[in-house]
Amino acid sequence: MNPQEIRAVATDALEAQLNDAKEELMKLRFQQATGELTDSSRLRQTRRNIARLYTIMNERHQAVHVEGEK
Repeated sequence: MNPQEIRAVATDALEAQLNDAKEELMKLRFQQATGELTDSSRLRQTRRNIARLYTIMNERHQAVHVEGEK
């Protein structure tokens, strides 16, 4: 997903996607450790997706915090 698509998603859904992505990363790491992983680029893609999700969640958190100060 690109950042524009992620920003269109509700915060609860973002948290669910983040949990799913973390679980997928854990599974991929186990597959890599056991030698079952054939496409190692999925590790990088999953890590970057997690970073995107965290970034957008942090943007929303900061926006709420700034609005609260006004």
